[in-house]
Amino acid sequence: QVQLVESGGGLVQAGGSLRLSCVASGRTFSYYAMAWFRQDPGKDLEFLGVISCSSTRTLYADSVKGRFTVSRDNTKNTLYLQMNSLKPEDTAVYYCASGYGCNDFTNYGGWGQGTQVTVSS
Repeated sequence: QVQLVESGGGLVQAGGSLRLSCVASGRTFSYYAMAWFRQDPGKDLEFLGVISCSSTRTLYADSVKGRFTVSRDNTKNTLYLQMNSLKPEDTAVYYCASGYGCNDFTNYGGWGQGTQVTVSS
């Protein structure tokens, strides 16, 4: 069973940048697609982006396309989310999740505990 630990959240001003990290353990990281989601209290979980196991494919939500970039380093078992041009509406708890296969962009079976991102106006 995969264990995921997110870090890198914090308080940032609008227009600023943050990079989140997600370290995986418990299974072979390089075999699985990995994704980022976020959730603001009272709102639904929102998909942000996903990357295939070998980084050859990515997919983004329209709300973050062009501002957020998902990447991974399989040698470090780490997933990243580079967030630029942050807006107050990006405030949420951010989660990483593991797919069930290399190019599985629809099903996720492991979740981290989340890291809080707060964007001030």
